[in-house]
Amino acid sequence: MRPLLATVDLAAIRHNYALAQRCAPSRQVFAVVKANAYGHGVREVVSSLEAADGFAVACLEEAVTVRALHERARVLLLEGCFEPAEYRLASQLRLDVVVHDAAQAEALLAAELAAPLAVWLKLDSGMHRLGFNDRDLRHWHGRLVAAASVAELNVLSHLACADERGHPLIEEQLEAFLAVLDLPFAQRSLANSAAVLTLPAAHMDWLRPGILLYGSSPFADLSAAQLGLKPAMRLTARLIAVREVAVGDTVGYGAAWLAQRPSRIGTVSCGYADGYPRQAPSGTPVAIGGRRVPLVGRVSMDLLCVDLTDAPQAQLGDEVELWGAQVPVDELAQACGTLGYELLTRVTARVPRRYSNG
Repeated sequence: MRPLLATVDLAAIRHNYALAQRCAPSRQVFAVVKANAYGHGVREVVSSLEAADGFAVACLEEAVTVRALHERARVLLLEGCFEPAEYRLASQLRLDVVVHDAAQAEALLAAELAAPLAVWLKLDSGMHRLGFNDRDLRHWHGRLVAAASVAELNVLSHLACADERGHPLIEEQLEAFLAVLDLPFAQRSLANSAAVLTLPAAHMDWLRPGILLYGSSPFADLSAAQLGLKPAMRLTARLIAVREVAVGDTVGYGAAWLAQRPSRIGTVSCGYADGYPRQAPSGTPVAIGGRRVPLVGRVSMDLLCVDLTDAPQAQLGDEVELWGAQVPVDELAQACGTLGYELLTRVTARVPRRYSNG
């Protein structure tokens, strides 16, 4: 088998979930497991969070998978139903459903359901992506609060800049959310990962941690370790070739890296088709035998190269950590001008996952 593996520590995910709970002990928690649990494997992650209050997903297909794994927990459809017929299945599965526009609200009122739904009206508090403005939310609250298709009417919103502490939009969105709480709602939810960790005023009744569950920091200026988070995924490959190159020799596509000294170059069994970022620049670290060495040249589809000149102990067949405990995924993301979110969700299906419990 090709020597490449994503090892997922389910104990780390449970640790991170418990950390979110400790941030707001009296609140309930929707663990966000959309996008295959951010690339970690939704079946394994949901099964490991047996005591979770609820799970949040992006679409009905994801909700079906989660409900089959967890009979008791609440399952929240973050984007609501995309077609009117989906409300019937949502009712059968006992889902919590977001309603973010008039078309969804009208379809809900017209639906013939086996049982009424727990509904979350979404307020556009300032992100301007999904949701009702204040006036329209009040209108639809009036129409839905006593509707036969609604068992429980709740409210949520989403913070655009909670990862930038002190950003003025945070306070604006919080004030906009608080302004609609004169309406009678059963449950309220506002806090994403960043707000769970640093914004107690946003905790409300339900938290919605996503990236923090997987041990990645939502902040550019606070590491996962500083926040007490444990990385859940370790991506490892192996050295499958080692060669000597002379001064003036180049490595990789486009001859983008030029040897300034006699160099020892290792080839690693991972590339952008596996999810490693193609834009990773020369100098980006990987770890071999507890020592960090730099990437050289362009990342190719199935392979990348590293400079082993200052790591004479590195040998053919050695394990290479692309990210994990020694090279945090957030450090790699920062070097590539992206986010840990993207790297974790980008790991492709051809990378085998192996699961551990610490």
